Amino acid sequence: MKWEKNIHRVVPYVAGEQPKDPGIIKLNTNEFPYPPAPEVEAAAKKLKYEDLRLYPDQEVTLLTAALADYYGLDKKQVFVGVGSDDVLAMSFLTYFNSELPILFPDVTYSFYDVWANLYQIPFKVCELDQDWHIRPGDYCQPNGGIIFPNPNAPTGLLESLAVVEEIIRANQDVVVIVDEAYIDFGGKSALSLIDRYDNLLVVHTFSKSRALAGLRIGFAMGSGKLLKYLYDTKFSYNSYTMNLPAQILGGEVIKADDYFKESGQKIIHTRERFKKEMKALGFSFPDSQANFLFVTHERIPARELFESLRQGGIYVRHWDKPRISNYLRITIGTDDEMDKVTAFLKQYLTE
Repeated sequence: MKWEKNIHRVVPYVAGEQPKDPGIIKLNTNEFPYPPAPEVEAAAKKLKYEDLRLYPDQEVTLLTAALADYYGLDKKQVFVGVGSDDVLAMSFLTYFNSELPILFPDVTYSFYDVWANLYQIPFKVCELDQDWHIRPGDYCQPNGGIIFPNPNAPTGLLESLAVVEEIIRANQDVVVIVDEAYIDFGGKSALSLIDRYDNLLVVHTFSKSRALAGLRIGFAMGSGKLLKYLYDTKFSYNSYTMNLPAQILGGEVIKADDYFKESGQKIIHTRERFKKEMKALGFSFPDSQANFLFVTHERIPARELFESLRQGGIYVRHWDKPRISNYLRITIGTDDEMDKVTAFLKQYLTE
């Protein structure tokens, strides 16, 4: 067809499977295994049906103010979007417009190269070292911007705040984005650096530690000047990006801090226990500080394990990509779910 010659073709991001069968143990998308805070359910019951006929607040005022108060920031230092993917996609569009390539790790969140290709942004990947860590010196080359997750995905490894600052300090003439989707499961946020570096954007999400993946709430924090450009992009693209229920229920999540911290500690405790069990079964993995493990077995190929687990009703994540094709990413679920994973693997490995 002649019209196809004008199509901008991209290879899309491939999300983890979303099985609908009952009884499936779903550990392939890093969702939180416990329900949201009770305050969210109570607030949901108070939502007014008739209010849905109105457009939502385009500035997401209540949620933005709640986030600013929680993190000790000015409201101008907070930007709210429809999940962190929305925030990151708009950030690529807003900040990465140099002719120089942006930089990110070779093993990282697989949406980064998709956005770069979508927006026709040149990019260059920087190879992680043999222990899966970032080499800060790789980010001292000329570039049009930098993005990396911390803790990293899919490895789960955390870089120290000193390493993060080393990269930012060496790149003050471009925007540096630190994607902290998993920071609540271990480590110190780079948020403490935003007053020192006006080119730093720190991105968080409610999809992981706040158990609200279904509502799609993400947010960025940075200098007021930096975020003004992001708001300009948002209001030029779609002013009403976040629906009313998400704004109201998101505000309730911020208030439920005790529940958030308690349930997060459950994940951390389960993760550390699961590490010991996996080591005993012959698995090795980086020392994850996220809500998942990135594992490889001493003798069984990852693809074989992936298929066998799937047939047993346990869904994990596998990528057929360079360097990581013999690894599986296993989300940390409830204690009961992880016990079933361990039991399955014990049986499988002894057959």
